[in-house]
Amino acid sequence: LDATKTLKCYILAYKKALLIACCVLVVLILSIAIGVSVTYSCTGKFRCGTSSQCVRKTARCDGVTDCDQGEDEFRCVRLSGRNSVLQIYTGGSWKTVCSEDWNETYGNTACRQLGYSRYGNSSSLPVSEIEYQFQKDLISISLSQPAGHIFKIHNVTHISRTHCTSGKVTSLKCLECGSRPRYSPRIVGGNESKVGQFPWQVSLHFEREHLCGGSIITSRWILTAAHCVYGFAFPSSWTVHVGITDQPVAGGMAYTVKKIMHHKKYRPKALHYDIALMKLTTSIINDGNVEPICLPNYGEEFADGKMCWISGWGAMYDGGEGTVAMNYAQIPLLSNKVCNQPDVYQGFITPTMICAGYLEGGIDSCQGDSGGPLACEDSNVWKLAGATSWGLGCAEKNKPGVYTRITECLDWIHEQMEREEALF
Repeated sequence: LDATKTLKCYILAYKKALLIACCVLVVLILSIAIGVSVTYSCTGKFRCGTSSQCVRKTARCDGVTDCDQGEDEFRCVRLSGRNSVLQIYTGGSWKTVCSEDWNETYGNTACRQLGYSRYGNSSSLPVSEIEYQFQKDLISISLSQPAGHIFKIHNVTHISRTHCTSGKVTSLKCLECGSRPRYSPRIVGGNESKVGQFPWQVSLHFEREHLCGGSIITSRWILTAAHCVYGFAFPSSWTVHVGITDQPVAGGMAYTVKKIMHHKKYRPKALHYDIALMKLTTSIINDGNVEPICLPNYGEEFADGKMCWISGWGAMYDGGEGTVAMNYAQIPLLSNKVCNQPDVYQGFITPTMICAGYLEGGIDSCQGDSGGPLACEDSNVWKLAGATSWGLGCAEKNKPGVYTRITECLDWIHEQMEREEALF
């Protein structure tokens, strides 16, 4: 009997100890989870890339490197709104630059910080003509050092203002882009592209075979989809063909690739941030049939229902072979709300994606078009709204094409270009 009681007591004590241990373990797990959540939330602070490191917002773009990889001293200038107004990040927020005391040296510096190799032009614009959200915080540049010694535009002394003395702000253009100087719109008939119709379209060849499309965004940079290069980021295996309309390649020019990079947040199964950049070994020669397409500005969105264009050498049906001639189609942009409906993509569309096409099907991008442009025209200027990413089947009902939303990736694009430009 005593032995039985002892055994029962032992079992009871063991159960209590096990229960306590489980409780302690749960508390530890929750503590770690909360700690990680707090660490990764960076609430009210600036996150250093994809790491858990955070710095004060006021420490960003202050001329002192705080992040391990220096992310806090990149992306300190941007072009915003439909008028490309220049903004500088300083004092913990974005501020629009007034036009007083502005000069071309500042323009050249700002363009290099955006990753462009040269300066285009700048102009003054009345504050009343820009979007309201860019009118709130204004700043003037105060010349505090010899113009030739300016390396970072945000490191020059600034004067915060509630209004511009001149009543005007700075509009900046770093690149001639988005035009089709050799294409005549009077050419009609069929959906096969003519030379110069989409001068920013490129054919990306992997081991001498067309694999994906892409877009020229500067003379040294090609934008494409991450899933095209993921696992195949060997620059020597790729060739970029420009100024062509037919496969196999006939005419045009071919360029070798120096460097390939894809977004750090890209995940093959999820297809978030499905975007990549190729840096060319030499600069593309623009001749009217070969021209860059403009990147959109910050705060510039494309309206739902807007008619835009897709192009490429993709298959004409799901599982088919790629085409000989480059084809194109005009399709409407769809809201993410429509695209996330239960009978469409059931909530899989994220803010980094944009849908375009017809819910009834019939016209769509397909295999081989990946990475190619979703191009939209506004006032005779063509801008890159998306890069062909994915879809279920090709041209099927309730399954429109899904594209990487370029406006959600501008920070990443300009940071990569700026980092490379800083190497020169």
